[in-house]
Amino acid sequence: MESKKQLSKGRLWVPYILQGIIVLMFLMGAVMNILGTEQAVDGAVAMGYPESSVRYMGLVLLLGTLLYAYPKTSGLGAVLLTGWLGGAVATHTINGDPLFNTVFPIIFGIVLWLALWLRQEKVQSLFSFK
Repeated sequence: MESKKQLSKGRLWVPYILQGIIVLMFLMGAVMNILGTEQAVDGAVAMGYPESSVRYMGLVLLLGTLLYAYPKTSGLGAVLLTGWLGGAVATHTINGDPLFNTVFPIIFGIVLWLALWLRQEKVQSLFSFK
């Protein structure tokens, strides 16, 4: 008889908590962009994006977030969100923003992939550090 590995409660819940935080933050940004809130529009325009692109950016972010939240498509969602975060790094670099603004999306991307790695054995096999 085969026995499954027993995971500690922390190892079981941490990836879900991390993924939940990531999804909530991205959903908040997507909804703000889709609704065209003053804060979202002003922020995008200040970064050099046209006002007309804010809703489309929100839809792309929403799509990537929903794909990341659904277990069967979370890998594709992670790739799309990594691209989104790469765009954030590029935008902050081009605008000469403070170092924290440039590094934060990188850290966020690492946490995004860490949560996925902790949850899925397929991702663990891709990034095995043996």
